[in-house]
Amino acid sequence: MPERPDYPVQLVQPDGRRVLDPEHAALVADVGPEQLRALYEDMVVTRRIDIEGTALQRQGQLGLWAPLLGQEAAQVGSAHALHPDDYVFCSYREGAVAYCRGVPPTELTRLWRGVAHHCWDPHAVNMTNPNIVVGSQGLHATGYAFAAHLDGAEIATIAYFGDGASSQGDIAEAFGFAASWSAPVVFFCQNNHWAISEPVRVQSATPIARRAYGYGMPGVQVDGNDVLAVLAVTRQAVARARSGGGPSFIEALTYRMGPHTTADDPTRYRSAAETEQWARRDPIDRVRRLLEREGHWDQAFELLVAEHADEVAREVRTATIDLPDPAPTELFDHVYATPHPLITEQRREYTEYLTGDPDESSARPEGVPQ
Repeated sequence: MPERPDYPVQLVQPDGRRVLDPEHAALVADVGPEQLRALYEDMVVTRRIDIEGTALQRQGQLGLWAPLLGQEAAQVGSAHALHPDDYVFCSYREGAVAYCRGVPPTELTRLWRGVAHHCWDPHAVNMTNPNIVVGSQGLHATGYAFAAHLDGAEIATIAYFGDGASSQGDIAEAFGFAASWSAPVVFFCQNNHWAISEPVRVQSATPIARRAYGYGMPGVQVDGNDVLAVLAVTRQAVARARSGGGPSFIEALTYRMGPHTTADDPTRYRSAAETEQWARRDPIDRVRRLLEREGHWDQAFELLVAEHADEVAREVRTATIDLPDPAPTELFDHVYATPHPLITEQRREYTEYLTGDPDESSARPEGVPQ
């Protein structure tokens, strides 16, 4: 992987024109019209899921939702570069990665509705569930990668995090360990320019990809709204990891078009002009324009994709609203892998509280059975 963090790798411009970059174009030379259409469809479907998730939260059906609007190319492009046996360690915004890994869309909202500790079975798709502790997934990915290396497994792990998480100590520690022990991990930073209300210039005075050099690993900056460029550099990093070359760092320059989460109001800290500027670099429009330029676009395909996206969104909505409420004591399930005396005692006390003296019912939270 070349050391070129000061200008991003780009293969497709916002107007759909190809960029002359023989080195990186060779990494995606196998991506023909059908594969381009598949990338486009995945981005459209995941955006539609994301819009539905936001709507469900606004309507009181979800407690919270972390939108990915504008980051579809960074997630879909990188996810398509992974092998089935590679393992993904995500943050809380990688719904598009989960979709590409095979997570049923109807499982994407379970955690956010508050009816389960998780969304999907991580072992079924080799991807962890949404991680709320900012930056900790870097350590998890590094440890898993190193253990797999000791076991002789020729796989890669990938850790997704944002520009804000790059300031966390956990990420720095993960970089140090991975570089020192050649752990086969790809660090994938989605630099969406805002860590909640803090702009990226507060997080780093230089390109974040430069930090990789201080740890002795290659780093590259890529246009995160260019799905082909993201696919190319991620393939390169994954191949390096799987072949024993050690860790790599990717900084995907993209933009969070919506709020940090649905509890956030981005109009309080950023201008409409900035958002409009990035809207002109929309990752989905870029692929559509490329397909149009190269004669692989038609209205029948556009309609088919839109119908598929709407159908998936309807399935997500129905599945979310129909999710059953769990029994109150399920709160204590799966806290530890094996029985733990503290959890056992807490479960016993809470069960007694739920089934105790009816005269104390006025002190119980609303909705708790008497």
